[in-house]
Amino acid sequence: MKRVEIGIFGRMNAGKSTLMNLLTQQETSIVDPTPGTTADHKITLFELHGIGPCKIFDTPGIDEISTLGEKKKKKVIQTLKECDLVILTIPSYTDNLDAEKELISLAKQYKKATVIINNLFSNKVIEKDLQELNTENVIQYNLTDKSTREKLLTFIQKHIPQKKEQPLLPFVRPHHSYLLIIPMDEETPEKRLLRPQSMAIEEITRNWAYATTYRLDLAKARKGDIEEMRRFQYFVRQIPFLDVVITDSQAMDIVSKWLDPNIRLTTFSIMMIHHATQKLSLFHDGVKKIKEIPEDGKILICEACNHSRIQEDIGTVQIPKIIKRLKTSIQIEHSFGREFEDKDLAQYHLIIHCGGCMISAQKLNARINELEDYEIPITNYGIFLSWVQGEEVLERVLQPWKE
Repeated sequence: MKRVEIGIFGRMNAGKSTLMNLLTQQETSIVDPTPGTTADHKITLFELHGIGPCKIFDTPGIDEISTLGEKKKKKVIQTLKECDLVILTIPSYTDNLDAEKELISLAKQYKKATVIINNLFSNKVIEKDLQELNTENVIQYNLTDKSTREKLLTFIQKHIPQKKEQPLLPFVRPHHSYLLIIPMDEETPEKRLLRPQSMAIEEITRNWAYATTYRLDLAKARKGDIEEMRRFQYFVRQIPFLDVVITDSQAMDIVSKWLDPNIRLTTFSIMMIHHATQKLSLFHDGVKKIKEIPEDGKILICEACNHSRIQEDIGTVQIPKIIKRLKTSIQIEHSFGREFEDKDLAQYHLIIHCGGCMISAQKLNARINELEDYEIPITNYGIFLSWVQGEEVLERVLQPWKE
């Protein structure tokens, strides 16, 4: 589910957890006058009237001075990069705005919509000029007063950035057919389709078009099994008004050769990365940089999900095999999960990223923006595996997105 991501930030004892509880109308976060009570992020999924489904972050104070405090601050800044709206709480007891100025500077750097709440829990009007924070989105509330909730929600709703929803498959036309190639290998979970596959079927069907799925036996296909090729090509010929084939990226070596060149082709991985970022040209440019990587260069392969990796895993086995064929001495490292861990990103000559289907668009875009800041070339599984088959195949899989 798409959600508006709202982060609550500030110094210790600024009323961040009080605000979280006021918004959710329950004891979501622990509230206590002890500095550093919020030891780590508290995250809640909630439906806010007038805003819709939300993901709300209650973050630790940014001003905790300790080694642990520095670790907390690093994570707070990462969360700020991913939020749609930054809410900064300021306690009325302070006249030093250094922590608040740092947070506002970061919010401006990452182009985040920001509101400031001067928390009047001491019933004392703040004794400083809030205008020195250089923002007009300032309001004063006593966050311990539950009667302020509706006014507060109206204030927050007013500043939620409005985003135009992009279609998942902009090329889908009513009364046309779309074929989804799903190999279902040993890693495929039982009783469900993968998220990109389900999303594609839903979008195609919603647009009065026809979604058809096909399980390709990749093991037989790669062994040159003529009957597997005939089965595939016969099936494709039976589909009326076939417009585009969407394949699992790892099957590109087979599908690009077996599919009639007059039928348009793309991949699930390209579909997902395009939907989240609208930056296909960035990944297209990145794949071209492979030829410039020195023989002893470094490539980081990134998967935003965690799953049991066995046998012919695409990220740990298939893509590394291809890279080693291109440049035998190149170093390959991996990053799995929702974070980049503690990797020194500047050391890499190229990032190859999955479709990002298991993290939010906000988190994925924050990750891509960080790589752009490092000026590191970045490409995508689907684009890389298409490029390996030749420039004409790469252009073929990108063509449907150029309409």
